[in-house]
Amino acid sequence: MTTSATTAPEVVELTVPRTMDDDPDAVRAFAEWLAVSDTAEIAVHGLDELRWTPAEYLPTCHEPGAPSRLFVVRDADGTTVAAGSYDTKQEPGTTNCWLSVAVHPDHRRRGIGTLLADRLEGVARADGRTQWKTYAVSRQVGPGEGPGFLAAPTGAGVVPEDEAAVRFLSGRGWRFGQVNRISRLALPADPDTLRELHDRAAAAAGDAYRVHSWTGPTADRWLADLALLETRMSTDAPEGDMTEPEDVWTAERMREHEAELAAAPRHMLTVAVEHVPSGTLAGFTQLAVPHDAGRPAMQWSTLVLREHRGHRLGWLLKVVGIETLQREFPGRPSIVTFNAEENRPMLDVNEAVGFLGVGSEGIWERRTDAGADADPDPDPDADADAGSTTGSVAGR
Repeated sequence: MTTSATTAPEVVELTVPRTMDDDPDAVRAFAEWLAVSDTAEIAVHGLDELRWTPAEYLPTCHEPGAPSRLFVVRDADGTTVAAGSYDTKQEPGTTNCWLSVAVHPDHRRRGIGTLLADRLEGVARADGRTQWKTYAVSRQVGPGEGPGFLAAPTGAGVVPEDEAAVRFLSGRGWRFGQVNRISRLALPADPDTLRELHDRAAAAAGDAYRVHSWTGPTADRWLADLALLETRMSTDAPEGDMTEPEDVWTAERMREHEAELAAAPRHMLTVAVEHVPSGTLAGFTQLAVPHDAGRPAMQWSTLVLREHRGHRLGWLLKVVGIETLQREFPGRPSIVTFNAEENRPMLDVNEAVGFLGVGSEGIWERRTDAGADADPDPDPDADADAGSTTGSVAGR
């Protein structure tokens, strides 16, 4: 995709390619979008392992029923200097959406972030979305308190007040709600630790639970159960006071989702635990494992249904996932995962296995319901200093 030269930066909505073999101009523009988005994030947290390849990321833009809309800002020379996204379900009555703004580090403080955010928020308003959310990556690692930090209302986690995204979002009337910790486990994990934790978790689970694992598409036997677990991710996972509407998954949606992800150059490893008396799944975890053995695996969704908690099933899922990954896909350098700072049970599991905190991200919300959309006076110092706020939920 090309544009004629202009004297001012211009926001352009991209045509998202279906595959990496699609129209070369569309593929090139998408790759530029991703490069700017990744570069903006890495400039904040310094975690180059989190850089996506275009082939890995593209299928996440075609989530069934919720395709991503991608935007770029191009300067007078046609160079992509900022990247944004808008994600929402297409079902009638949907009220929530996710936005992202990422400005290349070499082009900040020029009004580009504001230009792009204005466009994205305008799209959300036009769509009738009244709950907007975004992730804003942070350099913060570990606890902090006192002057210079903005504390999450959950009581767990902080972000530095001087970060560009914090100033930018606050100045636009967004509200800080939650912190996700980014954790990394160097592989191979300590075998003695894994063995001990596996034995303890299996003993706590007892004969009432049985572990299953598979790579690739889910067997028909488990498809409805996995769809229920995905649905419960939208209601049972910690969200602070930023609760979103229930996101209902069906077996059909699950199958379409898996087919879309299968187009990426990665293996999807699923570990699930069955409640033997009922013959249904009580919990699951998934790891996205790139075909390239030099790239880290990403721990995606992990959930134990509330009615089955208290049996160390989360510990069992986590340990079996690591053991299976190392056995079936040896040589990967690490596993990276994201967890809410208030989710102490899951953080306990991670820390016991050997995960270390390496970064964080704030989750922010803006509601435009009646009486909630009085636009604040913008902070002039935040006007062009967006840094990176990431709206896509891919990989989390």
